[in-house]
Amino acid sequence: MAPSAKTDFRTQAEGQAAIGTAESMGVTGEPGRKPKVVVVMPAYNAAKTLRITYQDIPHQRVDGIILVDDGSTDETLAIARELNLTAFVHARNFGYGANQKTCYTEALKDGADIVVMLHPDYQYDPTLLPQIVAPIEAGEADIVLGSRFLLGSVMKQGMPWWKYVSNRFLTKVENLVLGWNLSEYHTGYRAYSRQVLETLPFILNSDKFVFDQEILVQAAERKFRVKEVPVPTKYFPEASSANFVASCIYGLSILLLLARYQLHRTGLVKQKQFESFHGRYRRLE
Repeated sequence: MAPSAKTDFRTQAEGQAAIGTAESMGVTGEPGRKPKVVVVMPAYNAAKTLRITYQDIPHQRVDGIILVDDGSTDETLAIARELNLTAFVHARNFGYGANQKTCYTEALKDGADIVVMLHPDYQYDPTLLPQIVAPIEAGEADIVLGSRFLLGSVMKQGMPWWKYVSNRFLTKVENLVLGWNLSEYHTGYRAYSRQVLETLPFILNSDKFVFDQEILVQAAERKFRVKEVPVPTKYFPEASSANFVASCIYGLSILLLLARYQLHRTGLVKQKQFESFHGRYRRLE
């Protein structure tokens, strides 16, 4: 997929009538008001990279930064205090998906119109944040994904061959099932509009890594619009990365997720995880 051929999926009329769209209401719902952009950082033992990640964020484009610590055993929280970050601490290590649930819940409570997830391990370039939020600000997308596969060879950037192979296979399967044409689903650099996070029942998703894919399946079910932005990636020892066994488990969990979604979509086994809260009721006319 070439960088110029970014994916754009339009919200269907039925969904628009039910919950409104960025095109009709604007990102904020108030004409002329600048959208509030909040960065959320799901952290786990990020002491070695948190400071440099924070320093490279274009702060003039950000209205708030929230860090959620998932039971770190290093100096992550001490550095968060030094940086005067708004931080929340899990009682123990609940998992990557659980961390995101707290991130998005607190960002919505903070009044965010656009929420950007940025890993504090410095694997993704913080300076690209304006490009990540731009399509949502312009009303062209509801979700923006930073793709590693729109900028040449990711293996030359350092991605292990087995991760490359599994990523390509899973992306093809996900495109087939969801009817999209994304270059990548497995990115940790994402932006969501407030509307998306208020509509999708993400609290029902897994506390593990498959959360990333579950929220995209939910978005596909609700016909939200997705765009991709090319982002380079750094691979180095301090960057968080799942090992081979964990990656295999992750891949199998994605295939199971897609199978469950197919059963839901065909009506054979309806699952509330893929149903929007807004779709459960209507006002009697």
